[in-house]
Amino acid sequence: MNQKEQNRLKVLNEVNLKQMTIGQAATLMQVSLRHAKRLLAGYRKEGASALAHGNRGKLPYNVLDMTIRQQVVDLAKTKYRGFNQQHFSEKLREREGVPLSRSTVRRILLTEGIASPRRRKAPKHRSRRDRYAQAGMLLQTDGSPHDWLEGRGPKMCLIGAIDDATSEVVYAHFQSVETTAGYIRMLRAITSSHGIPLALYHDRHSIFKVTDHQITLDEQLAGKSPQTQLGRILEELGINSISANSPQAKGRVERLWGTFQDRLVSELRQVGASNESEANQTLKEFLADYNQRFMVQAKEAGSAYRQPQPDFKADQVFCYKYTRLVGIDNVVQFEQKRIQILPSAYRQSYAHCRVEIQVGLDNTLAICYQGQILKSRPAPLEAPALRKQNLIPIAQNKKNPLNATPAFHPWRQWVHR
Repeated sequence: MNQKEQNRLKVLNEVNLKQMTIGQAATLMQVSLRHAKRLLAGYRKEGASALAHGNRGKLPYNVLDMTIRQQVVDLAKTKYRGFNQQHFSEKLREREGVPLSRSTVRRILLTEGIASPRRRKAPKHRSRRDRYAQAGMLLQTDGSPHDWLEGRGPKMCLIGAIDDATSEVVYAHFQSVETTAGYIRMLRAITSSHGIPLALYHDRHSIFKVTDHQITLDEQLAGKSPQTQLGRILEELGINSISANSPQAKGRVERLWGTFQDRLVSELRQVGASNESEANQTLKEFLADYNQRFMVQAKEAGSAYRQPQPDFKADQVFCYKYTRLVGIDNVVQFEQKRIQILPSAYRQSYAHCRVEIQVGLDNTLAICYQGQILKSRPAPLEAPALRKQNLIPIAQNKKNPLNATPAFHPWRQWVHR
């Protein structure tokens, strides 16, 4: 018995000896008269044990079963090793049928000496920026190079975009490195699935903005600043390009990578993903669950995404574009290719015209002039290229003179004539 129950026992003994009234006893025990009578009746019937609480020595009704507790510990050490406590509690509820709160899971793990794998930095005082009011007003984008497969496969870069108003991850895709082509694919996918956003918030990577560039005379005369391929696409789509001056400025997408490098890495480890294809398949399933769990409601209803016009030609926008001058023989040169432009119903000759060469992400090539795609074919090779082709067999035959065969040389034949 504790001290409180011993004091009550003394008071009730005095009541039994008629040295104190039940009213006086209730006052001393600081209980109501009714409860004092109940304690006295129990004491007279069962003795001093009636003064002890009835639940003493019994387990609480909500105590966790030891088998479930051990199951949680075993799963944390094996199947869900490396999962943070919140992520682990979600998987216990959804996949293992163990509906425990995060605080309960945390208490069990800390008792067993299993700390959360994610270390959080000490918070710093910053003023939080208000979210944009409507979905599609601003997308934050970035690339995250990381050892996503934890050594099971090659290192990859995750390119993605998150809506500032709703925290919806509108696009995410694994690829080998951060490239212009990756961002072009991203814009095309977002335009197809959601529409054209009003603004894109990004870092100061050279993919988005030309740096340390010497402006040419043509650019000065045209009155235009130089653009990257991605910058040109953003201008054609009417998307405002905003460069962040620090990682903290685009904190929403930076925090997204922190979450992905925790949760997504654990998911990839669990399924045993070891290459880019398997990682993207797991990412597709992960995104659906992530958006359902973490999306928030925008301040204003509706969407700021703009839908493309009916005559919108995606292949002519989401591509690389280069300007070239057509030769007098209607041949234009691009890299190592020589392309013959054929006459059209609009024009018989395009000599001395500036045409636009459009190279798709699948390496398809088209020539455009004033918005019209021109018919073309590979141009015949010139004499230097033919001589180079003919010299290759000679070089091979010099290594093995026994198999040498006379080669045809147009220029030698012309000399003899």
